Amino acid sequence: MYWNANIECMAVEDLRKLQYRSFKSLVNDLYSFNRFYHDKMKSAGVHPDDMQSLDDVGKLPFMYKEDLRENYPTKMFSVPNKEIVRFHASSGTSGKPTVMGYTQNDLAYWTEALARSLTSIGIGSEDILQVSYGYGLFTGGLGLHYGAEKVGASVVPTSTGSTERQLELMQDLDVTAIACTPSYLMHMSHVAGKMGIDFRRDTCLKKAVLGAEPWTESMRAKIESSMGIRAYDIYGTSEQAGPMFTECEERNGIHIGGDIMYVEILDPDTGEPLENGEKGEMVVTMLKKEALPIVRFRVKDISSLMDGECPCGRTSPRISRITGRSDDMLIIRGINVFPSQIEYTLMRIPQIGDQYMIELTRDGALDDIRIQVEIKPEFFSDKVEDMVRLRAHIESELKKYLNVAAMVELKAPGELPRFEGKAKRVVDKRMI
Repeated sequence: MYWNANIECMAVEDLRKLQYRSFKSLVNDLYSFNRFYHDKMKSAGVHPDDMQSLDDVGKLPFMYKEDLRENYPTKMFSVPNKEIVRFHASSGTSGKPTVMGYTQNDLAYWTEALARSLTSIGIGSEDILQVSYGYGLFTGGLGLHYGAEKVGASVVPTSTGSTERQLELMQDLDVTAIACTPSYLMHMSHVAGKMGIDFRRDTCLKKAVLGAEPWTESMRAKIESSMGIRAYDIYGTSEQAGPMFTECEERNGIHIGGDIMYVEILDPDTGEPLENGEKGEMVVTMLKKEALPIVRFRVKDISSLMDGECPCGRTSPRISRITGRSDDMLIIRGINVFPSQIEYTLMRIPQIGDQYMIELTRDGALDDIRIQVEIKPEFFSDKVEDMVRLRAHIESELKKYLNVAAMVELKAPGELPRFEGKAKRVVDKRMI
């Protein structure tokens, strides 16, 4: 079943022609009306007239996360604020978030992408979808919410947390599908076991749309065998719009709406294009975005473009499962966290010295982050109440800037290890 068969099953050559027309128009507009991109192209010695085919996209300069941060909050926007109908924001590598703006057309294309994706996995008007992604500045909740309503599904907007209550609603409302992070679904499974709930016997749940964090085929197998459902991968970043593209029923790669996003796979070190099937860094160009255009954005996710047509009949490009990152970003319970962001926050607190360690663990199905910090000698105290207050203050500051709770452990001066050369600040025990 297709949502938009004319696009989803378009001949590959016709799709490339459509992509080129959108790409050419986008570059012309940006050169003429967007100061950031105009200056970027001028510095690179590139003019819109140089774009004679889709292959010429490689002549354009890259765009980086740092560009969004340095132009905070809206200096890169191509439309005035009166045309912005929604803002979202994601955590940046410092205290400032990266801000995304959306016109009405931007929201329409985002919803269109999700309508195609949900239809491709069989979710439609007969379904009740429980959205257990976070609502608010995070793009996950509202993205899936409007996509589900577009295809006629009923939505239960539970957001995150209150797991016991979510399980009760899942039973009482006969929920058939859920959208959340894979780690949260596994956590729900553990809690359900303690409550005596058997998903096969006590719920109508059949499908799960899982993303916002890396997960493996073995985790998929564990979820499906323990819950009796089918789990599907979803992909998208806040820079693109939010979660947008999923696997189809074949579950052999994620279908990318080629009329909406153009994907390159490049060698992360050289920036040179790789052949289909070769793993490299994703670089994306959003062909339809109005408020915040995205051209050759280095996503940092590692994937590959897949060869061959999908048996489902869709001719859209497909990417393989995301297998890692080309940078040091950590993903904690679906939230992007950079070590540099943690350091930025810690160094703003006068009582903390210059040594810290980040430890990632997994308690059951959920990730935990513990940060060990050395206290400066003049602030280190034997009074328990003083240390308790300081720890609470540090944890509050981290939560404010990271958008995820971190446990803090205070260390005496000189207690943490020192390193010759590059310090090893992160210890990831989640996969051990």
